[in-house]
Amino acid sequence: MTDMLNIIPQLAIGAVDLAAAFLFMYGLKRMSSPLTAPSGIMVAGWGMAGAVVASFLYAFDISAAAKPFLMVNIGLSVLALAIGGGIAWWSGKKVAMTAMPQMVAIYNGMGGGAAAAIAAVELFGNKADGVTQLVVTLFGALIGAVSLSGSLIAWAKLDEVLKKPLRFPGQQIFNGLVALVTLAIGGYIVAVTHGFITSPVATSDLIYIFFGAALLFGVLMTLPIGGADMPVVISIYNAFTGLAVGLEGFVLQNPALMIAGMVVGAAGTLLTLLMAKAMNRSVSNILFTNFGTVVQQKQGEIKGSLKPVKASDAGISMRYAASVIIVPGYGLAVAQAQGKLYEFVKLLQGAGVSVKFAVHPVAGRMPGQMDVLLAEAGVPYDLIFQLEDINDEFANTDVALVIGANDVVNPAARTEKSSPIYGMPILNADKAKQVYVVKRGQGKGYAGIVNALFYGDNCNMVYGDAAAVLTKMIEAVRALGTKAAA
Repeated sequence: MTDMLNIIPQLAIGAVDLAAAFLFMYGLKRMSSPLTAPSGIMVAGWGMAGAVVASFLYAFDISAAAKPFLMVNIGLSVLALAIGGGIAWWSGKKVAMTAMPQMVAIYNGMGGGAAAAIAAVELFGNKADGVTQLVVTLFGALIGAVSLSGSLIAWAKLDEVLKKPLRFPGQQIFNGLVALVTLAIGGYIVAVTHGFITSPVATSDLIYIFFGAALLFGVLMTLPIGGADMPVVISIYNAFTGLAVGLEGFVLQNPALMIAGMVVGAAGTLLTLLMAKAMNRSVSNILFTNFGTVVQQKQGEIKGSLKPVKASDAGISMRYAASVIIVPGYGLAVAQAQGKLYEFVKLLQGAGVSVKFAVHPVAGRMPGQMDVLLAEAGVPYDLIFQLEDINDEFANTDVALVIGANDVVNPAARTEKSSPIYGMPILNADKAKQVYVVKRGQGKGYAGIVNALFYGDNCNMVYGDAAAVLTKMIEAVRALGTKAAA
């Protein structure tokens, strides 16, 4: 009877973990579309909540020595969940769309830190039995710690706490040495733990040194990276966190952690490959060679001049166009103008204008940020097209409206071999019959170069905050309808 009572909690944990894994994968699938993403997040969230609740059933399978501390540990766990859940709920409600990349970065880091904490418990408690399990635990600790410290630096850069990349001579060599030292310490711990060698330093001290070196490497790896590489950085650390969680799930023999970690790690890796392709860079180049370096080459001479135009004139021009393609960028998110934009789009559609959205894979500061921004405003998903699906249509389009985008529409990527963005796939906005660019000023993009598109014969600049500009466009188009009715 006692054996049966001990088996029931284990069966319940296994069943809940299996259900959680299914819900997580199903939710992740639904997150692939902005239309179904909200419900996907809820489904995955309920799955993870179930796995968390089921973890309390492990209390029925603890040693007699640990039972006096059972209620204390349960109380601390509930308190931690309440504090963490409360902070997450409050920050999720409060965060602006422009700050979403920072939130993703820091929450991703927390996931890596949690995996590293699990590894620390296993290492300090000597619970990793066997060489294989110890090696896996150390790798999980390493990757989780790197993801934690690297994501915190990414957050600081995105939030402009750190405004400039930090670079020094021989930085790549130094970073490589820190990585090798970290791996060497991990190997030393394995050798000492299993009696292959003796050490004058206590194992616990070696573990502290190992974690310190891993955290340092995460910081050093991220410090030299500029803003243009932030989307790739986020996806890389997302993959790191998933891998760390999967490895620690293997150590704990927890199916939910293993499956969730593997899925997140695979998704993050695939996203990294897509981001690298969108920037015309190989993953090896990003990770091991020119990660965060800036190409110091003189930009070719740009012919032409900037030609400002009133927002009302641009709006009226689009009202009488047959087709319009809109290219959203980070400036749209900064102005929180997505609602105004869709209001303007509906006016154009009501006048018989064909309107589509063209989204570049690395537009904004986070993969998918523009898709989420447009979905938040209620833009139907069938109006949103990715680069490869819409690029050929620009040549036959009357007007391209670029809002807050820069490098992703710079034709220098096609023609200027000296440009740091040469070879990067761009949206062919310059091939439209008329281009209007909404910008707050004459600032440069992340790549730090002047955009040749802005000086094109078919391009006019509409200066101002995107929300204010779109308001004037809306007023101008509505005024036309009022005059027609009169």
